[in-house]
Amino acid sequence: MSSRIFNFSAGPAVLPESVLQEAADNLLSFNSTGIGICEHSHRGKPFMAVAAEAEALCREIAGIPSNYKVLFLQGGASLQFSMIPMNLLTPDKTADYLVTGAWAEKALKDAKAFGQTHVACSSKDANFNYIPQQVSYSPSPHYVHFTSNNTIFGTQFRTEPAGYASSAFLVCDASSDIFSRPIDVSRYGIIYAGAQKNLGPSGVTLVIIRDDLVEAGSSKLPVMLQYRTHAENESMYNTPPTFGIYLMMLVFRWIKAQGGLGAMEARNQAKAGRLYEYLDDSRLFKPTAERSSRSLMNVTFVTGDEATDNAFIKATESNGFSGLKGHRSVGGMRASIYNAFPPEGVDALIQFMKDFEAARS
Repeated sequence: MSSRIFNFSAGPAVLPESVLQEAADNLLSFNSTGIGICEHSHRGKPFMAVAAEAEALCREIAGIPSNYKVLFLQGGASLQFSMIPMNLLTPDKTADYLVTGAWAEKALKDAKAFGQTHVACSSKDANFNYIPQQVSYSPSPHYVHFTSNNTIFGTQFRTEPAGYASSAFLVCDASSDIFSRPIDVSRYGIIYAGAQKNLGPSGVTLVIIRDDLVEAGSSKLPVMLQYRTHAENESMYNTPPTFGIYLMMLVFRWIKAQGGLGAMEARNQAKAGRLYEYLDDSRLFKPTAERSSRSLMNVTFVTGDEATDNAFIKATESNGFSGLKGHRSVGGMRASIYNAFPPEGVDALIQFMKDFEAARS
């Protein structure tokens, strides 16, 4: 589509063009029903079929075991920061948090209201530009929480944390790298993610939660804040975000058609690899995250001069690129290259950076 430009936004982020086109075709009449996809009742057969396919594809793509619930919720990942501890943490229990960025800090802050917390590691000393290798867990944590990819700071866990007490369950905020690579769901108690980076539009939160944790949740909470409510009602206790779930279904179809999570990982490694290779060789641009901690989803970089950074960002906005301005916590630039970001967009950015650098040599 010639009118589209390269969208490097950190989220809401780029979606596959084929998904957008199919959604557009169904806005006025979904599957020739004469009713648009946004207008169908969530209790009607057309949407119920969408919801069933979305869950089935989600389970198939990620290999989700049968003893896990797949929930499509609202409130963003931010609501899960409090919903998880309010359901599963009590004043006599401790939750361990690996603090590797701003969102992990917010999750930790919310947990403090419901039980004891322990910071198992932190990279705040270097403005979160690395994933700590040394982790000190509490003796018997109830659960261990980590943020798999740090959107703002451009860092990412290579593998899941390990070495904590076997009685603990692992909780992951995977908002910015969910389904970007194969995962072993059985190693987790809960995986949650806002949809707006790799799964669909904003407004839907995917929660994958083990059955025993659904049942263990407090029954004294307001109904909407209990996982059992949503599990027992197949995410339809209240009217769900129907259009968002529909788009997620289309994205799941797209991921499957591309070859699944293994293919997504290869695609993402290739895109990020080319960009980091250029940055490592550049005399002007430098990546901000430590090499061993670099994210495949969010590539953060600077020139070392704020005026030059601003000039570069302004130039990109005039030449078919959008969303490259870095978060104020880091400054500089950030290229978010999630699953759906096209490889040719990375190549175009690299060439533009080479030309910008050459003009300043």
